[in-house]
Amino acid sequence: MALNDPLGDMIARIHNAQMRNKSKVSTPGLAAARERARRAQDRRLSSAATRRSSTPMGRSELEIELKYFDGAPVIREISRVSKPGRRVYASVKNLPRINNGLGVAIVVHARRA
Repeated sequence: MALNDPLGDMIARIHNAQMRNKSKVSTPGLAAARERARRAQDRRLSSAATRRSSTPMGRSELEIELKYFDGAPVIREISRVSKPGRRVYASVKNLPRINNGLGVAIVVHARRA
């Protein structure tokens, strides 16, 4: 199945797994998803992200271990602002503060062609 929005798919899978208190979630192992999972792991939002290629069609998958604290997920809110149908650009000065400076916003630098 072709994914038009792999990061949106990864966010939806993480959100759905947390609603069901799952310990792990699998997502297609694309380079962009691996990079976001690595950043979440660096910020201690997830325990581990391992790559495996054991799908029947030989595609790689990324398995993310979710973290919980006192039964509640560590990631309280996860969303994507800039989407393929509606791109959002902002300067550094205009970036919003997440949870009064205690939250994490993962910003991707847009490369110019």
